[in-house]
Amino acid sequence: MEEIRDRYVTYENIECYDNAVTVLDAMNELFELKPESKNAFWLRFENYIPEDYRGSYAKEGQSDILYHVCSNVFYIHDLFDEYEFSKGSDLLNQIEFECC
Repeated sequence: MEEIRDRYVTYENIECYDNAVTVLDAMNELFELKPESKNAFWLRFENYIPEDYRGSYAKEGQSDILYHVCSNVFYIHDLFDEYEFSKGSDLLNQIEFECC
């Protein structure tokens, strides 16, 4: 039996924060592969992402990584498109469809 995923209502069976982590991982991978892709905007964006973002799930006193990914989805799409990073685009499409 296929697991039913319920977006926008209950988010049942959808790990939105884990999806945000995968997008941030993809961004960091791109920045490593193509250092020129990390411009002043992305340096500022990094200031809002906790250093240990893999364990940051909107806890009190921490930055909400899901919020930052979703609120910058268009800029992140442009980044992945400009550098033809399809892995990142695929992950971003998933989080945008399911969580943002």
